[in-house]
Amino acid sequence: MHGKLDSIPRRGNGHIRFTSNVLRSLGIANDLSCFLIAFLLATIVYDLTVGYYYDARLHRTGAIILCINYFLIRISRDGYAVFRGQSEDTGGGSLADFLLASALTSLVILQLEMMREFSRGLALYFIGFSMVGLFISRMAFRKIIWNLMAKGVVGQRVVLYASSPDTIRRVLELIELQRLPHLRIIGYADDRSSTADPAKELPYLGGFEALLQLARTGQLDQVILALPEITQERLEYIADTLSAASIDLCVLPREAMELKPGYRINFLGSLPVFTIWQQPVRDVDGILKERMDRGIAFVAVILLSPLLLLTALAIRLESKGPIFFKQKRFGFNNNEISVLKFRSMYVDRQDVSGAARTQKNDPRVTRVGRVIRRTSIDELPQLFNVLRGDMSIVGPRPHATMMRVEDKYYFDAVKGYTARHRVKPGITGLAQVRGLRGEIATTERARKRVEYDIYYIENWSPLMDLRIMIETVFKLVWDKNAY
Repeated sequence: MHGKLDSIPRRGNGHIRFTSNVLRSLGIANDLSCFLIAFLLATIVYDLTVGYYYDARLHRTGAIILCINYFLIRISRDGYAVFRGQSEDTGGGSLADFLLASALTSLVILQLEMMREFSRGLALYFIGFSMVGLFISRMAFRKIIWNLMAKGVVGQRVVLYASSPDTIRRVLELIELQRLPHLRIIGYADDRSSTADPAKELPYLGGFEALLQLARTGQLDQVILALPEITQERLEYIADTLSAASIDLCVLPREAMELKPGYRINFLGSLPVFTIWQQPVRDVDGILKERMDRGIAFVAVILLSPLLLLTALAIRLESKGPIFFKQKRFGFNNNEISVLKFRSMYVDRQDVSGAARTQKNDPRVTRVGRVIRRTSIDELPQLFNVLRGDMSIVGPRPHATMMRVEDKYYFDAVKGYTARHRVKPGITGLAQVRGLRGEIATTERARKRVEYDIYYIENWSPLMDLRIMIETVFKLVWDKNAY
């Protein structure tokens, strides 16, 4: 939403105002000051604690190389965008980038065969102080910036030029989802005569002529055109007319208002495109997740083998029938897979299709079945599905092909349901540790589960998988939704 004028200070309301791009420069200056202070502290503490001679010029050069590597990595990843308020990052990303820069710098020093001349103690002091400084300064920096935004020193006064109240509501919802505190929506303009507020306290400013007057008198910084049905001729007229004023003019495409907010704008060469879906876990990430899954599953089968054998024996002793229950479920790319479970129901009462939901105190469930379902022991045979490559340890739970919610099939009841099959299904998942384990009796609950599944797919990381595994263990003890 930011044009070429985005970092130029503008006068208004009696003081100089800056738009959000100035925060990138301030963020870089903040990190640079952290490194300078860290190096000074490192030399002082090193002299007080170790006191050995070191080549000051050589170590300054090493610190400069490390900082250059850090800034190159940070800027290439658009790491300073978080200062505009679009992220909840409190330093984790910057610390990871700094560790990567440190590793690259160490490789350079090794390649130049200069490691013997470097003081490891001084280097460790510098790295340690730098990491502490990056972490603490970000919390202080964010607080200062938010105060400057609240006072109007940093930020943009924005007017929405839209075609209908519904469009304005949609735009406001999208802006709120992006968490952009530097944007202050001062009102909306519409060529039709209107006095009704489309969204609570958002004032009506008038038509296009009123908008042009606000721009000329320096009372706004940015205009967002949200006109889904605008003609090319009308768009050119608005752009030409407003070009006389020193403002940013942006067009919000119809697709941005109608598509889900998770789309991305990518480039095919220099051609901008809306990317609605991407392969979520691919390349190195895909290899890493598969290796993690199979490694954890292999270790788990060995460690849990006594429990698996005891469960199999208890099932065989209580009721006639096979130990395992096999059911066709949706897997990766919507292909059917055969999912293994310990049998928890009487053979003559179980439903292979999955159309009949399991309910509390279900008479189909055996006594042993109640225990293993409550503790999720019945799911443990799916470790063999993981070893076979059909499933992951963590992922959206595989649903039976005929599973229903209320009076509809799951895939008909929830819009976008099939998108959850873009990764392998998991033994546990984000929805399960967020209270959506067990029976899904309502469409709203089903929709919420799918939302968590999609969020997991779009935000996957090894740390997220690890966190979900840990939370699953605790949920097994306190979750009352499993039966």
